[in-house]
Amino acid sequence: MIKYILQNAPFIVPTTDGKLIEEHHGMASTGNPEVSIAHMVAPPKWSEPFQTPEFDEYTYIIKGKKQFIIDGETILLEAGQSIQIFKNTRVQYSNPFDEECEYIAICKPAFDFTKVHREE
Repeated sequence: MIKYILQNAPFIVPTTDGKLIEEHHGMASTGNPEVSIAHMVAPPKWSEPFQTPEFDEYTYIIKGKKQFIIDGETILLEAGQSIQIFKNTRVQYSNPFDEECEYIAICKPAFDFTKVHREE
């Protein structure tokens, strides 16, 4: 019986926008559908399209700042702050600032690209 999973080689999610995504636990890295944990670095001036995910997402900022637009409300998080965004909430993530933003993202259930529902 497996007692634990030690992650020494996270799955690097391929991106085209300069964002680093290292999934330590989740569907792509360990096959876990219950939760995903990823270390992220968003470059300056980065943004994603609006989306309405079918999972809760928790974000903890390690360094820099990150902007969230949640149902029309703009929220700014800085290092040491965290947020939980509930599933089925329309949100846009961005780093409109001049420095990179390093953070941890946790999704429950695990991140699944088919359940993000990004807008075009």
